[in-house]
Amino acid sequence: MQKLLAIFSLVLMLCACDMQQQPSQLAHIKAQNKIRVGTLAGASNYYQAPQGVQGFEYELAQEFADYVGVELEMVPFFNLSDMFARLESGDLDIIASGLTYNTIRAEHYRFGPTYRTISQKLVYKQGRNRPREFADLTGNLTVLAKSSHSLALQQLKQLNPELSWNETEDMDEEELLQAVIDGEIDYTLADSHTLSLFRRYHPNLSIGFSVTRNDPIAWLLRKDGDDSLYALMVPFFGDVKQSNQLYVLEEKYFGHVRQFNYVNTLAYIEAIKDTLPKYQPWFEQYAGNIDWRLLAALSYQESMWNPRAKSPTGVRGIMMLTQATAKQVGVTNRLEPEQNIKGGAQYLAKVISWIPERIPQPDRTWFALASYNVGWGHVNDARIITEQEGASPDKWADVKKRLPLLIKKRYYRKTKYGYARGDVAVKYVDNIRRYYDALVWLDENDAIANPSEEEQSTEEANPEAQSSEPKPNDNTQQTDSEQQELENN
Repeated sequence: MQKLLAIFSLVLMLCACDMQQQPSQLAHIKAQNKIRVGTLAGASNYYQAPQGVQGFEYELAQEFADYVGVELEMVPFFNLSDMFARLESGDLDIIASGLTYNTIRAEHYRFGPTYRTISQKLVYKQGRNRPREFADLTGNLTVLAKSSHSLALQQLKQLNPELSWNETEDMDEEELLQAVIDGEIDYTLADSHTLSLFRRYHPNLSIGFSVTRNDPIAWLLRKDGDDSLYALMVPFFGDVKQSNQLYVLEEKYFGHVRQFNYVNTLAYIEAIKDTLPKYQPWFEQYAGNIDWRLLAALSYQESMWNPRAKSPTGVRGIMMLTQATAKQVGVTNRLEPEQNIKGGAQYLAKVISWIPERIPQPDRTWFALASYNVGWGHVNDARIITEQEGASPDKWADVKKRLPLLIKKRYYRKTKYGYARGDVAVKYVDNIRRYYDALVWLDENDAIANPSEEEQSTEEANPEAQSSEPKPNDNTQQTDSEQQELENN
């Protein structure tokens, strides 16, 4: 508090002359007890969820409002023109929308401190020949008007005089990506983090090449010579980086989507369409206080919704229960899917009850999923290591870093429960989070349908038939290098 008061005093001293004529921006914000922050509505910035408002930029802006000591008024926009106009008119104090630094934009607006980096990707739909440079484009390229994508293309046109594109204000970034999937446009540009989120449920969207790399992201202010608010941004971003708050937010929204596997994701989407309807009523019936879609996502990670699944260690069934666990929850036949789902739901609820109540959601759930895989004892060992290293044992983002240490002798020999494949548990939780996110999106967009009559009749005629794993052809398959390109911004 003393540090913050000292900063306020310094800011007020620097702005004393201006305040004699008119209040500084910070003084106006304090007088109104409100800071107005504009953002583009979307999965990476700001959106309405069943549990309330969510979004990386929303939570970061809330942290800043708390730091300043005022209320947050987050104003969602659906195009950049309106948002920039509101900032210029003084109706907004800040734009916090994952916007990248650009020299053209810096002529008109002031950028705050950089807090993360992204890259811009040219994307297309699987089935087309992969373009590896702009000269390979054979169709319509459309981007958002006044966006970083538009600015990047304007600069690249100097080296590529034949480059042409269309701009639109009628769609947002995700709608443009959907237009590529629907065949309405051929190509667009997307930020790497938005693309990572979108491909959870649209794996047929592929990367052609990187248009930019390591673009710095920052908030925007008016370029009017008023330093009062900027003077608080500098220490704020220093604090959230040093305290790990920024990392925790990045892990919450993007940590589980850094890796992408085309075949796996496509197989999952197909399984939602073809297999899930057989078992969905039981997931819904026995989920209790757990979201049935989380239970279904866990089940897919365990067995790919195969009721006869069996591991080398003897766990069986659609929820992959051990004999001991099955006995605890009253399952007499692990190969009977209804029993197995009911028992798995009861066991997951029991695991959740072991997690300390002080741990908030969604971390509480991620700890429970890791425990379902590797055991609460091992997860708690990792929490102890986390605390010993000065991080928070109650934050999944911090414990996630330490779970893989349980495979190293110098760490596990000092723990209560010893060696564990903590690295596997981390991947396990990340996979379930991706499956869950995709299932929630498809469910809320009414994209989960029962199999067609033709599919049903085929299954009835051959109930043992298993759908083959999709094998995309060499021209369209996303390569390992492309996947790594997305992971590395």
